[in-house]
Amino acid sequence: MFSNLKRAVSLVLLASAAGTTLAAPAPVSNINESNSTPVSTPASPENEVQRLERLLQNRNRIQIQMQQQMDDMTAEMSDLRGLVERNSYEIKKLLDRQRELFLELDRVRSQAQTASQFPEEAAQEKAELKSAGTFSSNQKEREDYEAAVDLILTKKDYSGALEALNQFQATYPDSVYSPNANYWLGQLYFAKKQDVEAAKHFASVVSFTDSGKRADALVKLGDIAKRNKKPDVANKYYQQAIDEYPDSASAKTAKSRIEK
Repeated sequence: MFSNLKRAVSLVLLASAAGTTLAAPAPVSNINESNSTPVSTPASPENEVQRLERLLQNRNRIQIQMQQQMDDMTAEMSDLRGLVERNSYEIKKLLDRQRELFLELDRVRSQAQTASQFPEEAAQEKAELKSAGTFSSNQKEREDYEAAVDLILTKKDYSGALEALNQFQATYPDSVYSPNANYWLGQLYFAKKQDVEAAKHFASVVSFTDSGKRADALVKLGDIAKRNKKPDVANKYYQQAIDEYPDSASAKTAKSRIEK
């Protein structure tokens, strides 16, 4: 509508200009001049209007072309924005997957390191379960403990074993298996480098003077102290294992680790 109004105003102005031109006096020619001299003729109003119309049409066409170009550029920018968003999403997925793989690799490595510590203890554990000193008449208690240890020695489910052993300790606080349960908890926490928890459970094992795992618990306490840059404390635990269990495999291990 606005463009039509502009066109009408232009035509009115043109008509006014044309009327002024027509009202002007005609040029006077000298009758003595040669008849061959051409007489100037004013421009036709219709031709001037047509020229202005063509100018308006050209301007409108250029405006339409520019608008089309802007629309095309807007569409391209929208496509590019969508492409950037999709790429960002794919990159995020790749980073998340990479993080998961690193965590899984770390978990597998940790399990492998933990498993490498248990082969000798597995045979010892089976022997102790058969001995009179570590046998419970409570079948459910015995089954719960064996199931928890089985998660370590057979299924290699160390996270599950931690949960099961902690639950066992809460359910059977005075169990005959308490020294062994504390020992395994100490081993699992030691493998996870949670030294405070590991030391607490190994110290609990040491408090049971008749436990078959006491000597090794002393060595583990020495290992924890050594790992935490406390060589004097470590030597104290190693020497105690040597003095109290001179013929044991634990004493041999302590001798190899004690610092002179």
